[in-house]
Amino acid sequence: MRELGIGLIGTGFMGRAHALAFNNARAVFELPVTLTLAALADADTERAQHCASAWGFAQAHADWQVLIDNPKVDVVAITTPNHLHYPMAMAAIAAGKAVYCEKPLAVSLQQADAMRRAAGAAGVVTRVGYNYQHNPMIVLARQMIASGELGEIISFQGEFSEDFMADPASTWSWRCEVEHAGGALADLGSHLLSMAHYLVGEVVSVCADTQTVHAQRPAFKGSSESKAIAVDDQVHALLHFANGARGTVSSSWLKHGYKNHLSFEISGTLGTLAFDQERLNELRLCRVGQDGFQRLLAGPALPGYAAFSPAAGHQLGYNELKTLEVQELIMALAGHGGDGTDFEAAWAVERLATAIRMASKEERWVKVNSI
Repeated sequence: MRELGIGLIGTGFMGRAHALAFNNARAVFELPVTLTLAALADADTERAQHCASAWGFAQAHADWQVLIDNPKVDVVAITTPNHLHYPMAMAAIAAGKAVYCEKPLAVSLQQADAMRRAAGAAGVVTRVGYNYQHNPMIVLARQMIASGELGEIISFQGEFSEDFMADPASTWSWRCEVEHAGGALADLGSHLLSMAHYLVGEVVSVCADTQTVHAQRPAFKGSSESKAIAVDDQVHALLHFANGARGTVSSSWLKHGYKNHLSFEISGTLGTLAFDQERLNELRLCRVGQDGFQRLLAGPALPGYAAFSPAAGHQLGYNELKTLEVQELIMALAGHGGDGTDFEAAWAVERLATAIRMASKEERWVKVNSI
C-alpha cells in the first residue's frame, strides 16, 4: 500500500482532536493506504516538540510553511484560528497537497471563493471539519429523508446553542473579532447551516436578525480594561429551501445550560424526525398515526458504528465522529470517498452565512444566489 503522510498545523483543542482521529483511524479501520504522522507545526517551538512526541508525529516545526514544504507531508490538516485558514490552505494547494481544514472555511466569502477555485484548478482533495454530519445517526436521518419515509419535507427547525460566552465577564478572544470570522453564526451556526443543506437541500432565500448582547468584554482574565465586541452573540433566521420546504435556524453562545445543543426537527407529510447532539446516539421519530415519538438507538447495524462497538447502546462520542470524518477523507484520497464537505460545499455554507448577515443588516429577504 502507498504511504500517506499527515501534516498537522495547530495544537489546541481541534489539533488534539485531529491527532486522535488520525491515530484512531489507523487502529479501527482497514485503510487502503498506510497512514503516517509525518509532521506537526506550532508557532510555539517547545509546544510543537512536546505535542509531536505525545501524539506520535515524526517531526516538529515552528514554521507552518516548512511543514507544507516537507516532502513527507501529503495531507495538510489546518486547526488554527480562522484568519490563518486562507494563507495556509492556499500554500498547501499551491504545493499540490490535499487540505483538511477546520470550519468556518475562511473569514470572508471572497477568501472562501478563492480557496474553492484554487482547489478545483489544482485538482486536490479538500475536506472541511463539519464532523457532526459523519454521525451514523445523521447518515440514517439523511437516508430516511431521501427514501421518502417522512414524505414531502415541509419544514426544518434547527438550533445550535452553547453557554460558553453566557457570562458577560467572559474574556475577549479571537472569536470576538469580525476580522477572524468570529461570532455565534460563524462559530456554531455554520455547523447548523451545513447540516440543513446536508439533510434538506439548498437554501434559496433568507431573512434574519443578529444581535450583539454584550458589547464589551474584559480584555483578559482579571483585567479592568474592556474591549468592544462587534460580532453576533445570537442569530435567528428564516429559510426558504429550493424544494419548497420552510425553515428556521437559531444560534447562540449565551444560552445557559446548553453545552452542545446542535438540534433539529424535520417534518414531512408522513412524519417528523428529531435529533439533539447532546444525545448524539439517538433519533426520535413520529410517523403518521403514531401517538408520540419513538426512540431510534444507534447500533452496529449502522455503517461506522461497529468499528467502535459491537453492541447497541454503548455510545459513540465526539472523537469517534472526528475519526469517521478522517476515514472518509482517507477514502476520498484513495478514490473511494465522496460524502464529505469539500471546499465547494463549505463555500456554499459561507455564502449562506453571508446572506444571513446581509438580510439582518438590510432588514429584508435576500436571495442566496444573488451574492
